Amino acid sequence: MENDAILVLDKINKSFPGVHALKDMSFSVRRGEVHAICGENGAGKSTLMKVVTGVYHQDSGDIYVNGKKVDIKSPNDAFDQGIAIMYQETSLFNEMTILENMFLNHEITRQVGPLKVLDYRTMEKRVNAIFEKMNVRLDLHAKVKDIGMAAKQLVEIAKALTFHSKILIMDEPTASLTDREVVALFEIIRNLKADGVSIVYISHRLDEIFEICDRVTVIRDGEFISLREVSDTNKASLVADMVGREVTSYYPKKKIDIGEVVMELDNVCQGGLLHNCSLNVRRREIVGLSGLAGAGRTELAQAVCGITKADSGTIRIEGKERQIGSYREAMQEGMVYVSEDRAKYGLVLGMDIKKNITLPQLHRIARNNMIDFHAEAEMGEKAVRDFDIKAPGADFVVENLSGGNQQKVSVARATALKPKIMILDEPTRGVDVGAKAEIYRIVGELVEQGLSILMISSELPELLGMCDRIYVMNAGSIVGEFDRENATQEGILKVALNAADE
Repeated sequence: MENDAILVLDKINKSFPGVHALKDMSFSVRRGEVHAICGENGAGKSTLMKVVTGVYHQDSGDIYVNGKKVDIKSPNDAFDQGIAIMYQETSLFNEMTILENMFLNHEITRQVGPLKVLDYRTMEKRVNAIFEKMNVRLDLHAKVKDIGMAAKQLVEIAKALTFHSKILIMDEPTASLTDREVVALFEIIRNLKADGVSIVYISHRLDEIFEICDRVTVIRDGEFISLREVSDTNKASLVADMVGREVTSYYPKKKIDIGEVVMELDNVCQGGLLHNCSLNVRRREIVGLSGLAGAGRTELAQAVCGITKADSGTIRIEGKERQIGSYREAMQEGMVYVSEDRAKYGLVLGMDIKKNITLPQLHRIARNNMIDFHAEAEMGEKAVRDFDIKAPGADFVVENLSGGNQQKVSVARATALKPKIMILDEPTRGVDVGAKAEIYRIVGELVEQGLSILMISSELPELLGMCDRIYVMNAGSIVGEFDRENATQEGILKVALNAADE
């Protein structure tokens, strides 16, 4: 056991029915270090952190905090040991204020006669002291629904510190942040580290690990694979450890004959969100949609496929003007949308794979107004095979899948509708490098089969690697277009930033 370790996990095992999630897993964190955990989706990272924070209890193995063996049976036990976690999806209540969220279930009270009342003054004082250390300024009485994603992440960090946490676990903390917000977050992490806080940093973005972390542990299939000083390793070594092989090509882009225009937008407008947006997508073509956060990419996609309504402009499908007033009408026209928020809009997490696949088209597998369960099972099993979904079978519940496999279910569900046009909104958000390569392979195969794809992504290497053309958006307008041969990361950013500065 390391002398300066604040947290040690020794030979942790955890099993679920049919799955040995953690196998003799050992891991340690030093005082005041930023320690990264890497691994593919399904490697066991989340299970390990749930054991540390008391959501799960290990079947065997020991946990030590400050050299003392502890038994963490609940999240409250973890808080008592100075351990807190920041999840990728924030756990704040939108209708409550920042201050109310930060002290929820551990409010500070004072005695007034025979009654205990909330001591708002003391709570404000404590939060302001935390914010001062973090160099953050927020209105404590603002409702969470009225602040942005970056501010929510800062509130989550500060909330963890109200428990006097000395071990802070950050699960994909930058997934919803802009580059500028990431820089600010990293400065806060450095300040916390200087203040003696130990941080466990989980991220699929390898660049971040090399910028902010001291050591990195790689796990695969629930087992410890490697522990390295960040200064002594490189991306290629980490990826090889994560996936068990060298990944030589993330972007399996093939040269395919591109056909006629299948979708065309002409001067699409929507309130103050979209302004005269025009673009086209051809058969067997992947068209990218780039832009800074808030540029209007998702808003355009949702207006095109009827989730929201455009105020003016023309949408043509295969040369014919169409009025798309709902998503059902979009599906009837051969257009499907895969949301960036698969948990909220893409999937029903409590249902199994086959039900998720068939839910949008139950009428197609119904016989005499009754679901044909044999046909449902066949469609589910086909999706599991075709998309290489890592699950025991099609009756496996989706919420128990890793993030990458949930994303495969989202794409499989859309593909089962046999569309002509697929809109992919951040298709690899929160997905590890191995699953990314799998999703890119699937996208490439769909295009070979004749599908046309509009791909929205915040990752420029992804767009450059997969797309035939790329449109750039800013402030609700399309401000540039690049073909594959002339597209560069610098060129796209220059167009987006110049437009932003005008």
